[in-house]
Amino acid sequence: MPLLIKNGRIITASEDMQADIRIDGEVITAIGRNLPEDGCEVIDANGLLVMPGGIDPHVHLDMPFMGTSSSDSYETGTRAALHGGTTMVIDFILQKQGNSLKDALTEWQGRANNNCVGDYSFHMAVTDYNDETKKEIAHFVDNEGITSFKTFMAYKGALMIDDRQMIGLMEEVKRCGGLVTVHATNGDMIDYLVARHRSEGKRAPIYHYLSQPEVTEAEASERFAAMSRYTGCPGYIVHLTCEGALNAVREAAKCNQHVFVETCIQYLLLDASLYEQDFDGAKWVMSPPLREKKDQETLWAGINQGLVNVVATDHCPFKWEQKLMGKDDFSKIPNGHPAIEHRYELLFSEGVNGGRITANKFVEVACTNPAKIFGMFPRKGTIGIGSDADIVLFDPNEEHTISVNDHHMNVDYSAYEGRKLKGRVKTVVLRGQVAIDKNECRLQKGYGQFIKRSKVTDHI
Repeated sequence: MPLLIKNGRIITASEDMQADIRIDGEVITAIGRNLPEDGCEVIDANGLLVMPGGIDPHVHLDMPFMGTSSSDSYETGTRAALHGGTTMVIDFILQKQGNSLKDALTEWQGRANNNCVGDYSFHMAVTDYNDETKKEIAHFVDNEGITSFKTFMAYKGALMIDDRQMIGLMEEVKRCGGLVTVHATNGDMIDYLVARHRSEGKRAPIYHYLSQPEVTEAEASERFAAMSRYTGCPGYIVHLTCEGALNAVREAAKCNQHVFVETCIQYLLLDASLYEQDFDGAKWVMSPPLREKKDQETLWAGINQGLVNVVATDHCPFKWEQKLMGKDDFSKIPNGHPAIEHRYELLFSEGVNGGRITANKFVEVACTNPAKIFGMFPRKGTIGIGSDADIVLFDPNEEHTISVNDHHMNVDYSAYEGRKLKGRVKTVVLRGQVAIDKNECRLQKGYGQFIKRSKVTDHI
């Protein structure tokens, strides 16, 4: 039966209008006023905003890390995302050093396939770039629909590649029509500071923050931008947190270079003072760490200036017993925090209702830009004829409070406990099916589809 959403205020990255939406099968087939109801299931969106489903391009579900695994599975994580208005996520496959990219894909498919409630795709993290890995890049771009390749400038001995490998990877990815993304922090400097603090008996969570000062991120961001400029490979900095790193992007722009920038919701709203709570500060141990108030101001300004293109989460949840692995040593605290369910509402509440960004800008950084950058637009990330019917009905005025007691993520604390929000997801539609309504999920695991993505050169 066709679905008709009536009387809503449609917000996209460029439009703001009153109209109805007709959905046949999985796609939007008509947008207009007073569309006929004949034969349709009707949803009345009077008083609600009708916006695209969110796309979170930075999550880690069921990921092995630091001797444990992130606590959200592909089922629980994508279901929680849907509850919060995010209909699509992009997760990270991590190549094991010494193994092929194909081996890594097989491992991650074993966890994700037929387990996702919402739609998903993958980035491929290249941790061992060599002649054999080089031969695999074209296959992933052309056949697997995986067109983005993650690199780490930190985590030496496990994930980090050196500058020689980075240049080689960039040249091959550019040739194949892909994009290189980066965790841009100076791993050698961080390792030195971690070792120094530990040798001095400084083991509390605040030393995680003090081991990753702003300069470690600013320097690596500048170096990555320079390599991207030299190779001509499109570059994307994940989870950028601070003024110094964003200034590196500004300098690149002076050379007529555009480096795509992602920040995460926590860096817009939380600050490093949270690390001063003895071991409770472990809830916010992530890399890069939370920064200062002045960095929040810089990032909000960067969104409005077009320098910050995407707001993601870096959702990587660990239960409290897992965080306790580092009770006596900050360097053993699993890095990550839960946010996949709250990004959409937090960003709207603090951004749009907080007067920091417009509703159109909200859709741009939460939905449309991720789709464009990662090769899914206009299928995803917008409301248009022929687009997938991924739609959120949103009450911009409803007030509520975040609590571990009613979130849907598989984690036993909330990084935003007690935070009051204005704006709430009411109904979510995924590819034409009502996914969330009245706080209940109507879809089963396995409904989520793997979305193949187009070459970067086809849409940038």
